[in-house]
Amino acid sequence: LNIGEDMWLFLNALNFGKEDPTVSTIEFAVSFKVVSGILNVWHLKMKELLLLRHAKSSWDYAVSDRNRPLTEKGMKRITQMARASSTIFQSQEIIFSSPANRALHTATLMMHTLGIDFKKLNVNETLYTFEASQLLDFIYALEDQFDKVICVGHNPAFSNVISYLSDTTIGNLPTAAWARITFTQSHWSDVSDGKCTLGLPKERLA
Repeated sequence: LNIGEDMWLFLNALNFGKEDPTVSTIEFAVSFKVVSGILNVWHLKMKELLLLRHAKSSWDYAVSDRNRPLTEKGMKRITQMARASSTIFQSQEIIFSSPANRALHTATLMMHTLGIDFKKLNVNETLYTFEASQLLDFIYALEDQFDKVICVGHNPAFSNVISYLSDTTIGNLPTAAWARITFTQSHWSDVSDGKCTLGLPKERLA
């Protein structure tokens, strides 16, 4: 925790104040409570959400939607995107993925390509959704101990949530593309009006 010079001077002044007979116990207690509150606010960090849509999947197999696999092109594309956006992916603290085959394979390919510890990966049934409302409920319920979070999942939920939570309106987030939304809020339950940066394959891999 970095504390500015002015705050250190204030803390020192309070410390000396304990020995100063002109400073009452109540005055000191109130001042200490104010400082503690300031420090707690400083400790909380702004939140960053990275939404990664699964790579291109195949419709050629007689399987349920949940079990559709990635195409060869999709596997190649997410590997390329992982390398092209390595700094962004590697800076995240935790990764949540839909249990759908195409989403989970996308997440694991990205992590394997960049050598990210698989202990960071969490499969969550809630992310197998196409509804923005369900995705929003998941985001708002994230634990505040995590400041940078990746979610791997599906459209149209991702595209709609990007438009709802950020300054960017997008009709369709392409496969293997990502959206990084940074918020000024320090609690996931409060996030809104974020600033969005898009990672589109046609631009990142040009």
